[in-house]
Amino acid sequence: MPESSNTAAETRRTPDPNEKLVKIFDTEQESEAMVVKGLLDSAEIDNDITAAAMVQEMFPGIGGTIILVREEDAARAQSLIAEYRQSATDSGADDDTAEIEAIEEPPAQA
Repeated sequence: MPESSNTAAETRRTPDPNEKLVKIFDTEQESEAMVVKGLLDSAEIDNDITAAAMVQEMFPGIGGTIILVREEDAARAQSLIAEYRQSATDSGADDDTAEIEAIEEPPAQA
């Protein structure tokens, strides 16, 4: 019996490596790359995510993840990323540190 069920992930196209692809995003954090990939996927922009690992003997620990899109989709993809970053900044989600009230003296004990 032939399988006829395809998931959305299986039917989603990635750009053909023979097409003109441009790098629109790079990061050292894979989780950040996955968020951006999801953003592009939800906007139905075909994209390819790949490791940008450097030669480990020469540059240990240096690498990251890059996202490529078709040249004709690059402007739209960059605009979406910029809008997402702006909304994250406006909402304070970009804050890496929490504010902690400094106490000069320890509280008095009863």
